[in-house]
Amino acid sequence: MLLGAHMSISGGVYNAIKAGVYFNCTAIQIFTKSSNQWKARELKSDEIDKFLKIKDETDMAVVAHDSYLINLGSPKADLLEKSREAFSEELRRCEVLDIPHLVMHPGSHTGVGEQKGLDTIVESIDFLHSKTPDYKVSITLETTAGQGTNLGYEFEQLAYIINKVEQGDRLGVCLDTCHIFAAGYDIRDKKSYDRTMKQFDETIGIEKLKVIHMNDSKKDLGSKVDRHEHIGLGFIGEAPFGFFLNDKRLKNLPFILETPKGEDGEMDRVNLAKLRNLIKK
Repeated sequence: MLLGAHMSISGGVYNAIKAGVYFNCTAIQIFTKSSNQWKARELKSDEIDKFLKIKDETDMAVVAHDSYLINLGSPKADLLEKSREAFSEELRRCEVLDIPHLVMHPGSHTGVGEQKGLDTIVESIDFLHSKTPDYKVSITLETTAGQGTNLGYEFEQLAYIINKVEQGDRLGVCLDTCHIFAAGYDIRDKKSYDRTMKQFDETIGIEKLKVIHMNDSKKDLGSKVDRHEHIGLGFIGEAPFGFFLNDKRLKNLPFILETPKGEDGEMDRVNLAKLRNLIKK
């Protein structure tokens, strides 16, 4: 089973895989550059080669997440151009690192309205696809909590983007448990989980689901507040994560923790142990 956590690339992208091995992960998520800076440090050829070698040797599944500064739905021309350029660079980095999915929050309309924001995101993705016709890496839209003016908190919004993008077949979806819960999708019991996943399948299509973020929520159902909590210590509770882990439709997907790491990352070990205990033998 592909199970792990977001890992730091401090000292070199390959160090994230080493950290994943240390915590017995079979999958990890990384930033390919600093998540809170526009400028990207160049990936040297020896660093790339080392990353690819370790990834191959460990058979580690790796997905990436884009910078939080990027907003592909911005109504401001300068920020939109900057975001597109930055995202294009992140796609390039994923391509050379042989990372199949670049997870991204779709974008924020920042006050001009959801429809305008969604259409701008579609235009941005079409632009990015036109610049990367031969890339294997997939732009993977993440479900959001709906905080502020963030888009992607309704399955219908993600479906709209996928259906309107010219090459929608190149897109995937990342489901974040904390985000969908905060957005109002209940998953706390099996009946609610089944209802929510049925809605996802009918609206987007289960086959579009490529990555799952496993996060409990500090805030209650429908709060629209994005605050991750340790597994079992939030409003979702521990048991519902077993619904995802034991869903046969999801068995080949990477499950990634984005919970607080604690000192030296030891909370990753605690949270991963909780998840592993939920997997039916």
